[in-house]
Order: sequence, then C-alpha cells, then structure tokens
Amino acid sequence: MTRVLVVEDNANLAFAVTTALQSDGFDVIIASTGPEGVARARAGDADLIILDLMLPGFDGYRVIRTLREDDITTPILVLTARGEEADKVRGLRLGADDYVTKPFGAMELLARVDALLRRSRLSPAPPPVLDRFGEVEVNRAARTVKRRGVPVALTPKELDLLIALMDRAGAVVARGDLLSVVWGYQQGISTRTVDLHVSELRAKLEPNPAQPVHIITVRKTGYRFEG
Repeated sequence: MTRVLVVEDNANLAFAVTTALQSDGFDVIIASTGPEGVARARAGDADLIILDLMLPGFDGYRVIRTLREDDITTPILVLTARGEEADKVRGLRLGADDYVTKPFGAMELLARVDALLRRSRLSPAPPPVLDRFGEVEVNRAARTVKRRGVPVALTPKELDLLIALMDRAGAVVARGDLLSVVWGYQQGISTRTVDLHVSELRAKLEPNPAQPVHIITVRKTGYRFEG
C-alpha cells in the first residue's frame, strides 16, 4: 500500500487530509512538528510527503532543505495558507515538487498526489553500458567510440569487427570466423578484408599501431583481443 506522510500541526486539517487519503486507498502517517516530520521522512516510511509550511519546532522550508541536503528524494507536496508567489517559488526552489494553497478541495489534493506519485515512479533511462579498454570507451547502444574522451570515427564494419573481437576477449579468433560473423561470408573464402580493417582499427585506437597491445595478431590463425 502506498504510504503518505502528512506533516501538519492543525489536528482538524490533518484529520481531513488523512480521511481523504485513506478513502482513496492510501496508508497515512502523521507528524505534527518540523523535527518529527524530518525524522519520519528519514526513516524511509513514506512514498510521498504532504507538508505544511507553518510548523512548530522549525518550519516547512527547513524541512524541505534538510531532506534534500540529506539526498532524500521523496516527492513533497506543500500544503499551506501562504498564497504569495514568492512563498511558492521559495518552496519549489528548495526542492518541493508541487504546491496547494488552503483552502483546497479533496479532489484536487488527491489528483495532485496521484500525479506526483506517477512522476516519481517513472523509471529513469538506465545509464549506457560502456566497454572500456586502455584509452578507449565503446558505447554499443549509441554505436559510438571515444579515445581519451574524443570521438573516433569508425566505419560500421570497423565497429562491428571491434565488437566481435571484444565479445571474444582473450580467445584466438580465426579470420574465417570474423569474416562469417561481421561480413556474413561463408567459411573457406580467402580475403584480406579482416586484415585491412584490423589495420584501420589499430591506427585509430592503439597507443602505438606498430606495437599493438589490444588487437594482437596470432600468426597463421587470426587475432586475439586484450582489454
């Protein structure tokens, strides 16, 4: 069950907010002071916080600032009688996610709660998985390569060949196997295509192409990739 922390010192208002939330299927925790609200939020009990600004102990602004400085990212909906634009801007700049001014309707409050929860549950795009070796960084999803942080222009087949070698790191890969995997050639076809592309890769990626340390030639067989 989704749990909402209500930080409100007015007992009647806290009861009204709690009743509205519970009728919509939420579990509710109540805190009546600034320090108590911070302690409850730090405990990680809540999926969302509804916060009054005028609180005993210390005010809601300090609650917001303290939680955000602690890297607590729980969505915060500020609920207050303060309607001045400067007050709203201050709360939002400190890290609040939305703002409702008293008096308010229960339907509006629930709609804003639902919207905040939907936004908070949207999974961020996962960071790209990068392959790194030496000075080189390969982003397979974006099909980009950098060396020392500078983009390197590889042809599509050069990149395919590099990935094929990386996938078989440490193993000796025959030229015929690389031809089959990267170019789709049938086994038994003799060509210098692989050698030419390896030469280009070394020129672009190796610290010293004349003495490669990543794409190693295995005499009379093929190549071995060393990360």
